[in-house]
Amino acid sequence: MGVMPREPEAFAESVANLLRRLQPEYAVDLVGPRELLVNGRRLDLENLYRMVSHEPARGTEIVEHYLEQLFTGDAVQLMTMSLDFARARIMPRIQPESIFEHLSREQVAHVPFVNDTVIVFVTDLPHMTVSITTEQQLRWNLSVEEMEEIARNNLNEYAPDLEVQLVESKEGGKAAIISQHDGYDAARLLLGGLFERLAPQLGGDFLVATPARDMFVALSPRPAPFIERLRERVMHDFRRLPYPISPDFFLVTRDGVAGMKEYPQERREAA
Repeated sequence: MGVMPREPEAFAESVANLLRRLQPEYAVDLVGPRELLVNGRRLDLENLYRMVSHEPARGTEIVEHYLEQLFTGDAVQLMTMSLDFARARIMPRIQPESIFEHLSREQVAHVPFVNDTVIVFVTDLPHMTVSITTEQQLRWNLSVEEMEEIARNNLNEYAPDLEVQLVESKEGGKAAIISQHDGYDAARLLLGGLFERLAPQLGGDFLVATPARDMFVALSPRPAPFIERLRERVMHDFRRLPYPISPDFFLVTRDGVAGMKEYPQERREAA
């Protein structure tokens, strides 16, 4: 039994090396902390990392077993997954446009969003999430708009008893924090009814920060010292956390979500 590295990127590199040994014909690339690109498909290692963290002394054994299960019969099942099976498991994630520095834009099922981000789609399975390709989308005979509608509906149902922590800052600003740590915290910017749920607590239109995949903080748009302090924290988190998304605030109104490169300024694009 061997011990896997604790540092996320070193862990992912070790997993990649094990997979190359088990499946030498596969193209395996490290594209981020706890994330691999396997034969053109993104593989999220977050759940695997957590499994190993619970039993670090069995790290290598756990990873090898996981990879053997995933890339034998299960790999064929994933490629031939029916829409009936996948429909309730399709989920959205917000990603920066920079993902296309590593991936072909034409191969990734996605829709444009705001703040230089896109909405991508994953199939959420018990021990992993697997990105949905345009090839899979076409096989299911879904338009990208239909895919987005399914994903947003599933997100609404994913954690119906969602807990929101409300805090008040020393400057007088208010914040609402969602911290489920289920891989979809930032994606909850896409929730239906988000404005209706948080606007009464935050005084109407509000800002949302999603510096990384596992962070969601909604903010009252004033006072200015509160916003400036949070802006610095968001930039810091964007630079240091795994799965960065955007250092910019999103503006949430009754009409939807707008991107904000700076604050205050006129609304930019809306989605």
